[in-house]
Amino acid sequence: MSATRLSALDASFLAVETPTAHMHVGWAAEFSPPANGRLPSFARVRAHIEKRLTRAPRYRQKLAPVPLGVHAPEWIDDPHFSVDRHVYRAPGPLNNLVDEVMSIPLRRDRPLWEMWICEEPHERRMALVGKVHHCMVDGLAAVELGSALLDPTPRPPRSRAAAKRPGKPHPEPDRLTLLVNGFRDRAREQVRLLGLPLRVVSSPTRTAAQLLSTAPQVALALDDFLRVAPTSPLNKPLSPLRSLVWTQRPLDDLRRVKRAYGTTVNDVLLASVTAAARRLLTSHGEKPVPLKTMVPVSVRDEHDVLGNRVSFVFVDLPCEESDPVRRLQRVHGMMSARKDEREPEGADLALKAAEYAVGPIHQALSRVVASPRTFNLVVSNIPGPAAPMYMLGCPLEAAYPVVPLAERHALSVGMTTVHDRACFGIYADRQAVPDARRLVRDVDADISELVSRAARAGRGGRTAGARPRPPRARSAGSGSAPARRAGRTP
Repeated sequence: MSATRLSALDASFLAVETPTAHMHVGWAAEFSPPANGRLPSFARVRAHIEKRLTRAPRYRQKLAPVPLGVHAPEWIDDPHFSVDRHVYRAPGPLNNLVDEVMSIPLRRDRPLWEMWICEEPHERRMALVGKVHHCMVDGLAAVELGSALLDPTPRPPRSRAAAKRPGKPHPEPDRLTLLVNGFRDRAREQVRLLGLPLRVVSSPTRTAAQLLSTAPQVALALDDFLRVAPTSPLNKPLSPLRSLVWTQRPLDDLRRVKRAYGTTVNDVLLASVTAAARRLLTSHGEKPVPLKTMVPVSVRDEHDVLGNRVSFVFVDLPCEESDPVRRLQRVHGMMSARKDEREPEGADLALKAAEYAVGPIHQALSRVVASPRTFNLVVSNIPGPAAPMYMLGCPLEAAYPVVPLAERHALSVGMTTVHDRACFGIYADRQAVPDARRLVRDVDADISELVSRAARAGRGGRTAGARPRPPRARSAGSGSAPARRAGRTP
């Protein structure tokens, strides 16, 4: 049996981690008191987390590096696993706790996750701060982990309350076993790769059709990937210190703008980040220029579990554009072109091809992908629960995402939808971007302006820039079927 090991994409998040670039995804979730007004005790919340995570054995496993780096690390049982080493309590204020927790990398000698229970009785709320290494989950899987702790009713269903206790952990493999497993799996991969010409010979028509149908998308994805990002104050050397600032809006605000201008909620997010980045550049005395932005796109389906099932597209945020509506329409045109031309699928195929690269080559590719020459910042839309959810009877009020920062990338923006709210998390290097709080105000202000203009347009008023711009010209020969939307954006 083959070992359960990191995929090439999962392993890339280990390869690009440094002492100042911590590759964990995370969240800060806020809960209000239950109907009886009494917040659950720390011991009760910890027991609840332990019970629910028995459904996810990966959270009781750690990584075992393969000697000589002949293959990616294996997942093995942690014989010393204890929930006490992963779930902690801390007093408020919440913002200080989040900054401290996210500024410390996860230890690699134990399962790669932590949760902190923040008790703020004077605020009449409870918060859950979590982080999981990106090699273990992508943003959507992290949300699904959080959802495993939640219930659709204040009282947990009885069927979910009964959890099967985990079995005895398997013994740790020795270094020789890890090495043999690594060589064996690498040999099997090379055999599959060498078998490709035989499959081409045995079924040339089908193979040619597959290559012809995917080559344009791969070419477009690589073309966008190879475009050099501009220099910007967002791409400075990092400190280990992080800061998460957040805000929330009624989700209907974004939907109102979406309907008024024929865009998507994801387009509204990107346009509001464009406005904030424009003001950041001008405040630093920089000329506003388009910032090359990586936008993750989920390719996860119902059969995928943990790990990363994510592709990406690159868009140039039009920071030089001064008008909010024209910014929105330009973002919409660029995103529509990439979806129509199936660029996320092309990028996904390119990432899968990297599975066959040997360790040193794959690590070098990972560092190129994470380079500031490749992109300036990340903006991610992560769908959360669409209906009200509860943990031990406490209603979930908000969940603010943490999108990790690669080396020399000082800013990322995430948005998670929670029932009827859009929750924004702006995650920044505390020293490189000390004015992150201004960014979150600018995002909020731009959405307010778009909502106001949409209302005027709805009353029949003339709104500057309301006419959509056509997508920019792209290479011929691209497909026309739409790609899966980024995180199944509404």
